[in-house]
Amino acid sequence: MTYDIIVIGGGIVGLATALKIKQGNPALKLLIIEKENKVAQHQTGHNSGVIHSGLYYKPGSLKATNCIRGYEMLLDFCEKEEIKYDLCGKIVVATRQEQISILDGLFERGAQNGLDGFKMLNAEQLKEYEPHVNGLKGFFVPQTGIIDYTEVCEKYLAKTQQLGGEIVFGEKVESITDKGNTSVVNTNKGAYETKLVVNCAGLYSDKVGQMTDARANKLRITPFRGEYFEIKPEKQYLVKNLIYPVPDPNFPFLGVHFTRMINGGVEAGPNAVLAFRREGYKKLDIHFGELFETLTWRGFQKVAAKYWRTGLGEMYRSFSKSAFTKALQELIPEIQEDDLIPGGAGVRAQACDYDGGLLDDFAIFENERAVNVCNAPSPAATSSLSIGQTVSELVLKRF
Repeated sequence: MTYDIIVIGGGIVGLATALKIKQGNPALKLLIIEKENKVAQHQTGHNSGVIHSGLYYKPGSLKATNCIRGYEMLLDFCEKEEIKYDLCGKIVVATRQEQISILDGLFERGAQNGLDGFKMLNAEQLKEYEPHVNGLKGFFVPQTGIIDYTEVCEKYLAKTQQLGGEIVFGEKVESITDKGNTSVVNTNKGAYETKLVVNCAGLYSDKVGQMTDARANKLRITPFRGEYFEIKPEKQYLVKNLIYPVPDPNFPFLGVHFTRMINGGVEAGPNAVLAFRREGYKKLDIHFGELFETLTWRGFQKVAAKYWRTGLGEMYRSFSKSAFTKALQELIPEIQEDDLIPGGAGVRAQACDYDGGLLDDFAIFENERAVNVCNAPSPAATSSLSIGQTVSELVLKRF
């Protein structure tokens, strides 16, 4: 079969991209290739289901602009398609004196990103939002919400199929070969010819990128597992909505937090530990080849040298429930170890460059054969329609 476009990856970014391409030009023949048996099986289906406001991201960055535009696009899509969501808001809390200047800077960054309705809160006012929280100072972000992103993905796919888009499941891309004016995408089950490849392969986006563009050799996806606990039902009253700490400015993760979920329940987490395989959702999931690749990548070695103390703390919390509980008690002192039930885990596809930089922004690069989305961690789910729009514009100008 010959296609105009093949999108590799059935996560939220791949599906949003496919939808935006088909909406832009319904006549184009498009195929999505997904190696699992259904959509949203990795980053998308394992995240905490938060609709992000765009608070944290450097003004003018791809993350900031796509998150803020994508936020509006997502809510509009959910309204039209009757997908349940809840803009419950969240509080960001400083629990120690040295965090207050970072909190103030974060508040200012939110304003620079065009968010309004923020409300700075003293210790007493924090308790009006979250009666059980401990904090010196904080602020309320009204735009933050909760949603089920797997449901969103299923709707993206249904809309794409209505426009004539196709999908194959259970096929893993093994190579991409150049055939002059077209490329041949070879999977474990067949071969598909296409004028253009769009790589949205998430945890394997660098590997797929290397099949079409040498620039992908200059980065590696470094998998970080985030583990969650669930709060047992009788203690869920401790959390009304979403409670976040002030993030460590040197580490590209938001710290353990409390999240009420759209389908019920409250999650606590995640931590951020190096996963020993790219799809390593359990502590003892090991792929020796992938682990060797991570540990011998010069960029990761530089990251490890810089963050080893933070990394050891995260690893300790992974194996010690009492240490995890202690981190949560900074925000809610009443939470106890036996209030926590083991929950799920997700793996974040974090790109790391050769010089030891953990890429802070989305990374999209193109050549005549392919468009590669090689770094799209959080807030990619919130930003998905905007990223899809950005990529579709790169694609559609060729047709």
